[in-house]
Amino acid sequence: MESFLQAMVALLAATGLLALAWLCFGKLLLPVSGGAGGGAVYAVLPVQGEAETLEHDVRGLCWLRGGQAARFTIIIADAGLTPRGRAVALALMGEQGGMVLCPLERLGEYLRQP
Repeated sequence: MESFLQAMVALLAATGLLALAWLCFGKLLLPVSGGAGGGAVYAVLPVQGEAETLEHDVRGLCWLRGGQAARFTIIIADAGLTPRGRAVALALMGEQGGMVLCPLERLGEYLRQP
């Protein structure tokens, strides 16, 4: 019985250490904007045509931003959207905040803005 309790305590301690390491490692990898000399962080999604995968990509990026630890702007770069694709992009922008739609040719100008 005593060895069973020791095994359970060891398992719980190992699980706790693993969870702590996971949280610390995650903090190191998350993109956080601002701070001491840090610039803004952007996620650029170049899309064209009907933007078939745009909704999936945006929802995944919004999930990353959901924990409030990762703060970044999602830029939908129009690389030749059809009217239907543009409607999808605008609808997603209406649902989610922190997104911008810009032509792919002007992406560099947008990123250089303070």
